[in-house]
Amino acid sequence: MTKDEGNRTKTSVALWTVQGLLALLFLFAGSMKLVTPLEVMMEQMTMPLPGWFLQFIGVCEVLGALGLVLPGLLRIRSVLTPLAAAGLVIIMIGATTLTAAGGDVVPALFPLVVGLLATFVAYGRWQLAPQRESLPRSVRRPSWTHGREMAAVS
Repeated sequence: MTKDEGNRTKTSVALWTVQGLLALLFLFAGSMKLVTPLEVMMEQMTMPLPGWFLQFIGVCEVLGALGLVLPGLLRIRSVLTPLAAAGLVIIMIGATTLTAAGGDVVPALFPLVVGLLATFVAYGRWQLAPQRESLPRSVRRPSWTHGREMAAVS
């Protein structure tokens, strides 16, 4: 294994770890926004938002959580992982801004850090260690045919 392959493997492991943790976090947060009564959520907010908007954010968080892990696990449309992470970054920018605008600067650090982690996943899966998609069965060649194509051509 070359040094570049070793770094890529370490980066991929770090990305998968962060992706899994973020997926759990956003799955929990989004689910809570969807199952908690709107009146209860409104009481907890320093800056009230419309109920439909909170539920929309909850749906986006759940879909973002699934988008962080499913494309890589299923090896289908792996370009969706950095897009899901970028969408979650946008949500965290809004969460950080609203929390800080409400006068709570220290609690705004949590969504800021989560947003930075989502940024790491978006950049990492786009540039540093993109996930590979598996080829459809019709395109794959059996391993025993490698090398024979060249003999038939020459």
